[in-house]
Amino acid sequence: MSLLLLMLTTAMAGTNEDLAAGMAAQRAGDAETALRHYMSCLDSSPDHVQCNWEIGWSYWTLGDWQKVVQHWTHVQHVEPSHPEVGKHLPTAQGHLASLELARRGAQHAPETVRATLPEGRTLRLRAVGDIMMGTDFPHPTDYLPPEDGRTLLAAVTPWLEDADVTFGNLEGPLCDGGQTAKCGADATACYAFRTPTRYAAYLKAAGLDMLSTANNHAEDFGNTCRLATETALTEQGLASSGRPGTVATVEVDGARVGMIGFHTSRNSHYVNDHETAAALVRAVAADHDWVIVSFHGGAEGSKALHVPDKMETFYGEQRGHLRKFARAVIEAGADIVLGHGPHVPRGLELVDGHLVAYSLGNFATYGRFSLGGHLSTSLVLEAVLSHEGQLVSGRILPVKLRGEGVPEPDDTGIAVDLIRQLSTEDFGERSPVIAKDGTLAPR
Repeated sequence: MSLLLLMLTTAMAGTNEDLAAGMAAQRAGDAETALRHYMSCLDSSPDHVQCNWEIGWSYWTLGDWQKVVQHWTHVQHVEPSHPEVGKHLPTAQGHLASLELARRGAQHAPETVRATLPEGRTLRLRAVGDIMMGTDFPHPTDYLPPEDGRTLLAAVTPWLEDADVTFGNLEGPLCDGGQTAKCGADATACYAFRTPTRYAAYLKAAGLDMLSTANNHAEDFGNTCRLATETALTEQGLASSGRPGTVATVEVDGARVGMIGFHTSRNSHYVNDHETAAALVRAVAADHDWVIVSFHGGAEGSKALHVPDKMETFYGEQRGHLRKFARAVIEAGADIVLGHGPHVPRGLELVDGHLVAYSLGNFATYGRFSLGGHLSTSLVLEAVLSHEGQLVSGRILPVKLRGEGVPEPDDTGIAVDLIRQLSTEDFGERSPVIAKDGTLAPR
């Protein structure tokens, strides 16, 4: 064998080893390690189609759209007949255009906004979106986080603790047994969640106070596990609402804060029955100082960033006319409306001075949720409410889901720019002012 051929053979073997190692790391949710292997592959062979293709997926996971487009455009140049690039490159280009638009919008935003607190009592609320801390189904350990989940929320705990009341959406039951009717024979293809009841203590330790259990995974293991969830939360001093007839109540220095969780199924308070929802809000408002309404609704996925002014549908299911729902419950006495369900952030709107957050996105969704792009863009939303429930001030604390769905503070602040853009596009002058540092206030 000639020296040149030997060198080429050795280089190719190293390239293939780096490709295989990178793909294994990416499957394990370790995008940073995957990138190191792919970079080594491209150092040896810059035009390697598969390495350029796979590195694009790693950058997709991290939300670095410029590099996704860079590498997939190179794939298209080297191999115009590539079977997948024509399908996925336009989506990445769309995300890049959206991000550039959001950043241009930030150029005109104020550096910060300050609001004067009104006289009388105020409430400082912090809220997050979907929480699923891992599941022991279909395999007892494959989808549970390291250290049994004790450190899953560690990086964001200081933000969750720093509030009068902290809210989140618990996506799936806390239960140590039960059976699911959701899955067929091929259980590995079934997305039924069951988190051990001991994980309720981790929610408490992270600073959460109240949780909605109104969502499409609440009864993954039947009503028995739904009731077990409520028991596990109550034993930790955590208030919850979702099952019809349940209202979460938290007391803050003698003031009562109530929360009602709504969903697009009648196994929870029903988001599509506005008349009943309004009546329920009026009843809760009669003996609470503030009323929070939570809903799990809207279409799902990376393309579901906007809030249409109509009934949303997803796979044939009516997922709520969410603008009408928000107005109905605010007119009935709700002070703030917190949405989740689309798995991406959505815009903010002010309705008669009351804040509506149409989706807070994924927050801590370990192991079984699709992530990448804006499915990994998250936030902690702060809202300071007057004694009449109107928004005084607030803040978007940007979060990024890393690896298999671990939330960490995001120094790039993508969530701030994205939510500013979406709020302006969907609601115009009804959106709050959102400054560069994430602070927000009424216009």
